[in-house]
Amino acid sequence: MSWDLVVGQQEAVRRLEAAVTAPVHAYLFVGPGGAGKRRAATVFAGELLAAADPDNAERHRRLAVDESHADVHMLDPVGNNLRRDEEAEPLIVQASRSPVEGKRKVLIVNRFHTATAAAAASLLKTIEEPPATSIFVLLAEDVPPEHITIESRCTRVDFPPIAEEAIADALVAEGLASPEQAPIIAAAASGSVERARTLVADDRLVARRDAWWSIPDRLDGTGAAVAVMVEEVRALIDDAGKAKVAQHDAELEAMDAREEQLGTRGSGRKDLEARHRRELRQFRTEELRFGLATLATRYREAIVAGDDRRGLLDGIDALRHTQDALVRNPNEALALQALLLRLPSLAR
Repeated sequence: MSWDLVVGQQEAVRRLEAAVTAPVHAYLFVGPGGAGKRRAATVFAGELLAAADPDNAERHRRLAVDESHADVHMLDPVGNNLRRDEEAEPLIVQASRSPVEGKRKVLIVNRFHTATAAAAASLLKTIEEPPATSIFVLLAEDVPPEHITIESRCTRVDFPPIAEEAIADALVAEGLASPEQAPIIAAAASGSVERARTLVADDRLVARRDAWWSIPDRLDGTGAAVAVMVEEVRALIDDAGKAKVAQHDAELEAMDAREEQLGTRGSGRKDLEARHRRELRQFRTEELRFGLATLATRYREAIVAGDDRRGLLDGIDALRHTQDALVRNPNEALALQALLLRLPSLAR
């Protein structure tokens, strides 16, 4: 039942199940973070190994999903980019080695969209013509221009954001949330089941949702009111991020302890701090997407309820444009202020 671990991606699962019997040399999974690409890759790897060694099928599946199989190599770029010398070249060496336990090995590359042009160029020949025993699975959020050639050498499988209903059903099935709580958590998950599982333990989630939900009632056309509301929601996001900051502080303290014990310095600190900045930025972006989606739902409900005030559809359009702009990492406060000044009031 390994495929049951992949939530809300029926079409991708259907294609990958069909590919197990006659796999090609390379696959490219494309979709936003949290859409289930990594879990699908490990399940797919287990199925590929199981098909080549049916006598030990269940062991292959279990170890692959746990990311502890000797013939499943997972590459996680350490810094902001997948680099040629530090990561791409060792991956090429890894691909050339024979499988340890069976007839196949699977090389999974996470965040492949961050590969530098030099790293992508160095990997092209190996991905295009890997050893007969090696299969590549590249995970990417998008396909930048410098990766088009590699994309053309792979079978592409798309992973769209997971539907809220599928996330809610998964939370209930896993016993993580009640049927009443699950839709609220799913709405805040931005299409990511991993984020939804994290939010289950967030006792301030409802307060953040209520703050966003109340904004249309508090708009009065003045910049002063907008400034107050922007600061309120940003403060709530800061508060929600404290748990992640504490996690990052603990990781840095653990690194300090290792360095003190071993008498070394500079053992990956720069890369760790870069990862922390990336994770915090991603966290804030997900929170903003949750807030914008909450506002859009509020205006849609007003339209369905028969509210015929002017500007409601324009407000939804402004929310969509702001959400699209988040990929460019705009100034958070200015973007929110500009948005709220464009939104219509729902005050009675």
